[in-house]
Amino acid sequence: MTSFTDTEVLRYTAFSADPEGGNPAGVVLDAAGLDDAAMLAVAAELGYSETAFLTEELEPGRAFTVRYFSPQGEVSFCGHATVATALALAEHRGRPGDVVFETRAGTVPVRVTRGDDGAYRATLTSVEPHTEDATGEDVAEALAALDWPAADLDPAFPPRIAYAGARHLVLAAATRERLARLSYDFERLAALMRRLDLTTVQLVWREDATTFHVRDPFPVGGVVEDPATGAAAAAFGAYARELGLVPGQSVLTLHQGDDMGRPGVLTVELHAGDARIRVGGTGARIPEKAAGHPNT
Repeated sequence: MTSFTDTEVLRYTAFSADPEGGNPAGVVLDAAGLDDAAMLAVAAELGYSETAFLTEELEPGRAFTVRYFSPQGEVSFCGHATVATALALAEHRGRPGDVVFETRAGTVPVRVTRGDDGAYRATLTSVEPHTEDATGEDVAEALAALDWPAADLDPAFPPRIAYAGARHLVLAAATRERLARLSYDFERLAALMRRLDLTTVQLVWREDATTFHVRDPFPVGGVVEDPATGAAAAAFGAYARELGLVPGQSVLTLHQGDDMGRPGVLTVELHAGDARIRVGGTGARIPEKAAGHPNT
């Protein structure tokens, strides 16, 4: 069985400059020799919500094939692991720059910049997004699994399934207090998500016109909650724009992880004339002694 003794796994957090914040991801910069079983074994042993594996270098230093594994299996796209991988590459080569990742969901460009403080920031551009209706029966089942009364939903934000590389059910809480109270039926929600091919459920609360607080249950990945979810942030940006909840040209700020003790900030950019969504944030290398399992 492949383990950390066989494979170099870097640990980065995404969407926070503090290793104790944001969402940790594993990054394997050279996974050319790993098969599916080996990648899954590494992801399961690490225990983070996702680990990214660069399986092929398509253009030296600039373009790579990447695959993502949760402890339970492969996922088509993962935003925070994409950000973590881009930051790991930038630190590895000692400079910022653009990279392109070929994922199962499509081509995802990432721009890495360095601020005046020397910290790197990565911004990914999603594949073309879309949304679809969620049936009343499926929404009712999700609410039952979450133990949320329907009256606790914000009527201004109709439930939808949104996609920007992975599928997410968007449900909006009417109050911050409702969002903060998250204790759900793990197996019941996982069963619904598998049936609908969902990666997470994106729970949101609107603070002001462009500021949101979000949480993402992730039982299909084998963890209770994802601390910062770039793919869901991109999907939510597409959802909010399509429903006219935010301007077509705008920058949204998503706060995630506060209720888990791992605060992070995701910046979601919507560009007029471009359906794709940009999601960016800072990141940090996680020291070996600080590595743990924050998602359970």
